[in-house]
Amino acid sequence: MKVLVTGGVGFIGTNLIKELLKNENEVVSIDNYSTGLKENELDGCKYYNVNICDYKSFDQYIEDVDLVFHLAALPRIQPSFKNPLTTFKTNVEGTINLLDWCKEKNVPLVYAGSSSTHGGVYKNPYTFTKWQGEELCKLYSKVYSLQTVICRFYNVYGPHQLTEGEYCTVIGIFERQKNNGEVLTITGDGQQRRDFTHVDDIVDGIIKISNSNIKHKDAWEIGSGVNYSINEVYEMFRKKFNVTSVSIDDQPGNYRKTLRTNDDMLNKLNWSPSDRLNEYIQNLN
Repeated sequence: MKVLVTGGVGFIGTNLIKELLKNENEVVSIDNYSTGLKENELDGCKYYNVNICDYKSFDQYIEDVDLVFHLAALPRIQPSFKNPLTTFKTNVEGTINLLDWCKEKNVPLVYAGSSSTHGGVYKNPYTFTKWQGEELCKLYSKVYSLQTVICRFYNVYGPHQLTEGEYCTVIGIFERQKNNGEVLTITGDGQQRRDFTHVDDIVDGIIKISNSNIKHKDAWEIGSGVNYSINEVYEMFRKKFNVTSVSIDDQPGNYRKTLRTNDDMLNKLNWSPSDRLNEYIQNLN
């Protein structure tokens, strides 16, 4: 099968492409390398520096494909407050461009949504744009009969995650601070809880979804089903690396909890995520 991955040099995209190549798929990536890294490119995949907002360039680089995994986006809540227009352009305009291209080619699309929608779609620009992407997928499915699938990712961590720049997640930030001999920064009271999901489980989940004929009325929820407070995550780092911490001011849009409670992935697709956060941290150098 020939597969297109948008955001193919990003964190999740790199791990997905690795698995797709392992299963002998032909893989093409488009990415504008704004947050993805050149060093993530893998032998066997064709990479093109293309912005998903540049609709006219798609056909110049992309031949016919059998399936699209749409992972390209500007992630993270805090940067979206500073750059709402850029976030909207990438996450909404880019998504509708890709949907329209898929409509013309009649290619199914798997969309990477966000669990942050459960915290309120109007709490920050990032969540709003990811929710709008979901709504666009539903629109194109109903109006144009395009086959679309929505997957909501919970707080993803693992190999190839960012440890530099404003788009890092808390695990990446802690990892960088630990590597630099810095104190670990805990935002607010540290009691906010997150469903940390290993990227291998995310990849396994979206591949299972893409291979299934089972339809979902809303979205597949891909999370571990276990959550930890930021303070508990810090303790995992402290016990391994003897680091210290400092509290910093809470941030706008910083919701209190994420936790997958919908078991459709487990019951309908035989998906079995693992709680391996502590193991991951203990195996860091």
